[in-house]
Amino acid sequence: MTTPRTIHLRPEDNVAVAVDLVPAGATAQGITARERILKGHKMALEPIREGEPVRKFGQIIGFATRHVAPGEWVHEHNVGLHDFERDYRFAEDARDDDLLPEGMRATFEGFRRDTGRTGTRNYIGILTSVNCSASVARFAAEHITKSGMLDDYPGIDGVVAIVHGTGCGHAAYGEGFEVLRRTQWGYASHPNFAGVVMVGLGCEVFQIGRMKQEYGLSETDTFRTLTIQDTGGTRRTVEAITAAVRDMLPLAGRARRETRPASELILALQCGGSDGYSGLTANPALGAASDLLVRHGGTSILSETPEIYGAEHLLTRRAATRAIGERLVERIRWWEAYTERNGGEMNNNPSPGNKAGGLTTILEKSLGATAKGGQSTLRGVFEYAEPVRERGFVFMDTPGYDPVAATGQVAGGANLIAFTTGRGSAFGAKPAPSIKLATNSDIYRRMIDDMDIDCGGILEGVSVEEKGAEIFDTILRVASGEPTKSEELGYGDSEFVPWQIGAVM
Repeated sequence: MTTPRTIHLRPEDNVAVAVDLVPAGATAQGITARERILKGHKMALEPIREGEPVRKFGQIIGFATRHVAPGEWVHEHNVGLHDFERDYRFAEDARDDDLLPEGMRATFEGFRRDTGRTGTRNYIGILTSVNCSASVARFAAEHITKSGMLDDYPGIDGVVAIVHGTGCGHAAYGEGFEVLRRTQWGYASHPNFAGVVMVGLGCEVFQIGRMKQEYGLSETDTFRTLTIQDTGGTRRTVEAITAAVRDMLPLAGRARRETRPASELILALQCGGSDGYSGLTANPALGAASDLLVRHGGTSILSETPEIYGAEHLLTRRAATRAIGERLVERIRWWEAYTERNGGEMNNNPSPGNKAGGLTTILEKSLGATAKGGQSTLRGVFEYAEPVRERGFVFMDTPGYDPVAATGQVAGGANLIAFTTGRGSAFGAKPAPSIKLATNSDIYRRMIDDMDIDCGGILEGVSVEEKGAEIFDTILRVASGEPTKSEELGYGDSEFVPWQIGAVM
């Protein structure tokens, strides 16, 4: 009988992770399994008394809720979570990122914009200020696409309607409004758009005119605004949007890719449908790619604050300054208060699919998710959709819900996304291309039409560094125009989901 493979990640860990299914009675790590251990799940390697910590990655992932014997399956039936002190050790591990000399840095083929920023795609966007103008934006985008207007402009990636479900029924001031305003302007000014038409209803709380005034904006050849009420209804608004886009097409069509340094790439780090392999394969491999991008002068954005909860002390130690580390802890405290006043708890985060894949607590999930950030020094902590103006590895405060998190990162300036998944997420986020990384070969083969890279080879002996180099090479090719699987499938028209904070009135 072949010995099932398991991984003992750190000497101090008291659990091992099953690479293969471990049948009851089989021997692994010198221990006889007392019950069946599914792939990606954990088996106890030593007695864990009630109340004692369960350790994986060399860190606490929970506490035994009863005595656990060696060989037992370790999961939510015998592991719980309670508060415990974490030593933040601010900036203790900050180091030089060892940037490569400019002459040795990688390049890609991108669209240099007049703003000085560089796009990886060349879309025209029809943005909406409110849900009430969503249908009109979709009608216009569909009409333009079907009319053949784009046939003479092969360099334009398409006309996309960016619609959402908010914009009214909330306060015209405060945190929720500021988040929406930052998100809207982040997309309106995104370098992956060659031109933007923003359309509203006219009477909504989120007024386009107010945004233009507060940002000092004026109408240009590539930025136009209108409302349904002022234009005269649905049909006339569709006609007006179509006319505005028609005027933009020659300008957008003249844009050409040119060689640009990798330092102009801003990569959004995302994960969804995580499993027990995420922290072993795809996430650390993406972390290695993130470190490579940073060395080449680029920027990577880790986010999803509820999914670094319990692992934030590993980031505060890498903060460039104490103030940056304290800023991260402040966002953690905000989330603790936010969930409490809404009757939730931070450990609610692992989804049923995460748990089926072997993840037991938010601490375990967070330790794996944080691996996407590699080892580079943390250079900044940004609020949701805030423009990312620091180069290197940074953090953005977002929810863990993938479309909301990615929307904030793209609004902050991310011009492409790398997205890891173990259970199999279907995702895209126009105007930024999304590269999908499978944590295991089973899901890669099962969802081959959705997955760009198989990271399961790490379980077979491929090094994390080798896979990270493959991901980095893919990032450069996609940034230069190579389509991702999600782009080929047409994803990205429905994944603009701004974070809605506060009361809906």
